[in-house]
Amino acid sequence: MTTGTPSTEAHHQRPVTGLPAIAAAFARARAEGRPALMPYWSLGYPDVETSLRVIEAIARAGADLIELGVPFSDPLADGPVIQRANQIALERGITVSRCMQIATRARAAGVSVPFLAMGYLNPVIAYGEARYVADWQDAGADGLIVPDLPPEESDDLKRECDAHEMALVQFTAPTGTEARISLSAQYATGFIYIVSIAGVTGARDRLAEGLRDYVERVKVHAAGKPVVVGFGISKPEHVREVGQFADGVIVASALLKHAGDAPDPVQAAYEFVRDLCYRT
Repeated sequence: MTTGTPSTEAHHQRPVTGLPAIAAAFARARAEGRPALMPYWSLGYPDVETSLRVIEAIARAGADLIELGVPFSDPLADGPVIQRANQIALERGITVSRCMQIATRARAAGVSVPFLAMGYLNPVIAYGEARYVADWQDAGADGLIVPDLPPEESDDLKRECDAHEMALVQFTAPTGTEARISLSAQYATGFIYIVSIAGVTGARDRLAEGLRDYVERVKVHAAGKPVVVGFGISKPEHVREVGQFADGVIVASALLKHAGDAPDPVQAAYEFVRDLCYRT
């Protein structure tokens, strides 16, 4: 199966960007009776050129949105697979600016699905919050995911994202109280990221017990914002099951491990994401 050749469309020619683009992606998936699929890839892994071609391939394979991992040396929420990928990317010279360059090139190559840049707070602060948001928007990102930024400390970054009509995603965890879930839902824009387990990222054979009830708890506070489940989603049957009660799924470690260890990471990523996609 060939992964095809991307078209040449500059990212500024996308008809809708930012929050409206994210909302449209979820609306399309909902209309087709399925969850929105959001694969994750660490930018710069295993090298810049391969990661660019992986982003292009998983978009062609059917991804509705793509989470662009910005490697960081101390990623508190990431399990061993993502840590290893990020460490390799860092050792090979990846930086925030180079991550943005990859996104820019992906847009120029015709990738039009929404991008969510996932990076930790230290590099955001070092780069400068206002500049970070503006430069990611220029690179074609539609929103940010900052897993170690709690909602009550996110006002400054949220203000910048709001000004650029970009998402600032918030997390909820299984250990969260109703008050905590409510606060995260209140601050979230774009969607609410539901961490399915109490722990770090990583592929798992089975979904967490009680996941559906947990998602329903979050939905009570979501006020219609999409709820997306991540951590531990690794198989097509997981996507189908979670799609019965959530608006979207994020697949990260399973994709990185499968494709990163393959002789041809681009082809392997394409086939993995293609197999996760389904249409009713």
